[in-house]
Amino acid sequence: MKTRKHDTHWMVGVALMAAIVVLLANTPLGMIQLPIIKATTVHIPVILGAILFGPLAGSILGGVFGICSMVSNTVAPTLLSFAFSPFVAASNSGTLGALKALWIAVGCRVMIGLVAGWLWIGLKKVKAPDLIALPIVGFVGSMTNTAFVMGSIYFLLAAQYAQAKQVAITAVYGLVMGTVTGSGVMEAIAALVLVTAI
Repeated sequence: MKTRKHDTHWMVGVALMAAIVVLLANTPLGMIQLPIIKATTVHIPVILGAILFGPLAGSILGGVFGICSMVSNTVAPTLLSFAFSPFVAASNSGTLGALKALWIAVGCRVMIGLVAGWLWIGLKKVKAPDLIALPIVGFVGSMTNTAFVMGSIYFLLAAQYAQAKQVAITAVYGLVMGTVTGSGVMEAIAALVLVTAI
């Protein structure tokens, strides 16, 4: 695969995908509010952008997704907003909490585009057909979001998560794995279908 120059075509493409991310992030289609957490479909254009324009573009789009998530959790906080808004986290646990929330909200979302973009490049290098490569990248890109976000919550904010859910800290692992295997797998299957279809 030839190295793409970051020309006008690339910049316009990334800007259009970023606009789709912002649109989805600010409508019910992009972040479906559930009782405890927001189920996301915003990662779909991040994955598509990584496939179409490369890992750097995917990382930028993931960053846009993360910023939208951070704003949403700051403006309309939920039970777990301390994990996604550095402003909510800072009011609860200071600068360290804010940095953790910034990583979860933005850093984890940047990883979606990075992983999806490099996986697509790798699959194309081994000449995987599109009908095999696209669903794999869609599924793995979505699971990257779930695994990084929920893994970071478990490793960085287990005590706060336990307190928010009103459970013992020993129950956090089971709750995190329940989210990963429950909504995370469903989001990944949706991504597999949508990325392949689009």
